[in-house]
Amino acid sequence: MKTIIEPFKIKSVEPIRFTTRPEREGILAAAGYNPFLIHADDVMIDLLTDSGTSAMSANQWAGIMKGDESYAGSKSFYAFESKVKEITGLKNIIPTHQGRAAEKILFSILGGKGKYFAANTFFDTTRANIEYTGAEAYDFLTEVGKHPEQRADFKGDMDLASLEVFIKEKDPENIPLVMLTITNNSGGGQPVSMKNIEETSLLCKKYGIPLYIDACRFAENAWFIKKREKGYADFSVPDICRKMFSFCHGATMSAKKDALVNIGGFLALNDQELALQCRNLLIVTEGFPTYGGLAGRDLEAIAIGLDEVMDEHYLQYRVRSVEYLGEKLIAAGVPIIEPPGGHAIYIDAKRFLPEVPPNQYPGQSIVCALYLEGGVRSVEIGSVMFGKYTADGQLLSPPMELVRLAIPRRVYTQSHVDYLLEVVIEVYNNRNTLGGYTITWEAPILRHFTARFKPL
Repeated sequence: MKTIIEPFKIKSVEPIRFTTRPEREGILAAAGYNPFLIHADDVMIDLLTDSGTSAMSANQWAGIMKGDESYAGSKSFYAFESKVKEITGLKNIIPTHQGRAAEKILFSILGGKGKYFAANTFFDTTRANIEYTGAEAYDFLTEVGKHPEQRADFKGDMDLASLEVFIKEKDPENIPLVMLTITNNSGGGQPVSMKNIEETSLLCKKYGIPLYIDACRFAENAWFIKKREKGYADFSVPDICRKMFSFCHGATMSAKKDALVNIGGFLALNDQELALQCRNLLIVTEGFPTYGGLAGRDLEAIAIGLDEVMDEHYLQYRVRSVEYLGEKLIAAGVPIIEPPGGHAIYIDAKRFLPEVPPNQYPGQSIVCALYLEGGVRSVEIGSVMFGKYTADGQLLSPPMELVRLAIPRRVYTQSHVDYLLEVVIEVYNNRNTLGGYTITWEAPILRHFTARFKPL
């Protein structure tokens, strides 16, 4: 059949509060034109993030009731540990309350002034945890990935030639690890090919640098490999996952994405000495190594979710529903990163609002317009999120100005997506009425979460 239906039945529902445009105008102004500061009850379609916003399955809720809340040696921890080891093949599994906690632990130990880290693209909290230590983070996205309008199967790949130049320039001894983000979130939710994972691993081995994977969306990446990369059509998703992880020395993961849960994460690594240091820091900051800041019931739900996410019917529905949204927007002329990624649609704000310069935050303008038009909450991924300042206060913008529409897993139906389409297309058709924004207050780090704006 042409129609890909949701591979589940709805068993519990939550009402949506409908708001009027005048109400939303007041709500947005009170929030300083920053959707992060809007109360969730005032949002009709919430696409701010796909992190922790999934709907859990009946089996996961049953697992919640089985959760073992023992402080040490919980049965739920061993179920969790066994599942992560089965998928990744990594030896030391350290639970954390979410992905950024795993990053905080890892980079607190490996970072520091004079250290350099490289990735295809670091996302916001990863970069922040690196820079907080005094180290520096650099991105080496493949060239085609920097051009939203160009189509390619694996636009999330690492630019290996540029990475090697960087390694030689900074000296391998000053580079504690290289990281591959799969799928590449900041790059448009684009997948990384198995070939690129293997070649990145070989380059790292050449210089004695460990390769780590940011595994938030590992199952979605595996599905793209199965569907797009020659030689993998007959591989099962679990087999593709095991092969992806076979090339790395460690991984971080926010389980709030592809483990289909609302909280949790882990750090997984082979290095025994580093694992000992990480566990010691975990005890100080998160909790005992067999719960790591999580309740036993959450560990149980993660173990179940890691199985469910690799179901091919689920992955087909997941990727196809995002693709459907992207196809309809492209047909209406809305500029997005092509082809659509795995977990989100990324509107190309530069082409959407070409008259609004980066220092007037075109992505933020679109984000505000989507909320005003239809109560849709999204997030800017551009000069607000990743912009930096020169010594004389000039804005340094990233290569792309994007708006991300992140789709929560198993939450919204086809009619919600069709409503979203109407909202986005209406905003696009009236784009000539949109202007820029300026920042009236910002925090020194991760400013996009709490900054306040005003329209120009």
